[in-house]
Amino acid sequence: MRKWLLAAAAAAVLVAPVAASADPMILKFSHVVAEKTPKGQAALKFKEAAERLLPGKVKVEVYPNSQLFGDAKEMEALALGDVHFISTSLSKFDKFTKKVQVYDLPFLFDDVAAVDRFQASKNGQELLKSMVGKNFLGLAYWHNGLKQISAKKPLIKPDDAKGLKFRIQQSDILAAQFQQLGANPQKLAFSEVYQALQVGTVDGQENTWSNIFSQKFNEVQTDITESNHGVIDYMVLVNNKWWTGLPKDVQAGLTKAMAEATATNNEIANQLNEDAKKKIQASKTSKIHQLTAAQRQEWVKAMKPVWAKFEKEIGKDLIEAAVKSNNPKTN
Repeated sequence: MRKWLLAAAAAAVLVAPVAASADPMILKFSHVVAEKTPKGQAALKFKEAAERLLPGKVKVEVYPNSQLFGDAKEMEALALGDVHFISTSLSKFDKFTKKVQVYDLPFLFDDVAAVDRFQASKNGQELLKSMVGKNFLGLAYWHNGLKQISAKKPLIKPDDAKGLKFRIQQSDILAAQFQQLGANPQKLAFSEVYQALQVGTVDGQENTWSNIFSQKFNEVQTDITESNHGVIDYMVLVNNKWWTGLPKDVQAGLTKAMAEATATNNEIANQLNEDAKKKIQASKTSKIHQLTAAQRQEWVKAMKPVWAKFEKEIGKDLIEAAVKSNNPKTN
């Protein structure tokens, strides 16, 4: 309770100087990935667009690669007013709302187009506002891409993962996903993954091609399976009290800048992932394994029980709406 009271006080302090000061408002945007990733490029686009649309009124400072705050501290920093924008993985919100966990269910979406359709739907848009009661407001979804699974050995059958330690994000569903395979999930901050793989603290991980390449995970993993078993997307978040207290012209300008940044992110995400995959293949650091339709179905069958475990928390209707997004004709 004390944290939320502090957060409200911090937000009130941040709002007060906006109209009174002639100096530009300093806005801090913190994220944990490299600048060459889709999120990194989108954050820079947001800076450019915000400063262009609100000349002299705002200055955006972007802090990539956990320079300001890592995975474990981003949400607290936003609550306390230490940063103004974060773009956080959808896997990190289960403490605040169980519904957003829908994005973590394995093999839920057939492709990125299905994710797009769901996020643009009424259900997807309502999820952006699902944490307002905790003083967090989602402004947009940013794509990263579909997840691949890597390890120090080939992962062709679900049984190949048994007994291995996999780094996961802070998500109970992702923990259950690997436990379903007989593997051992380890929750680690993104900035700690490379070293953990290098020294053997964990044996494998799951990530998008662009994250794997930009963080050099392929250099410390011998094998990558193109599983496309889940999605890593982000929600751009603000402190709700701070956001609603902004002058209307500033809020409108930042909203337009966010729309430009979102378009930039989603346009380049697929291309960056394809490019990263090709670079990993060319480097020959890791062997990339393609699953046959039958092999993929084995993985689907092995992981599908996770849906039932979390159906009550997430909501059956929400899961069904996400499944329907796989069919363009039903959206």
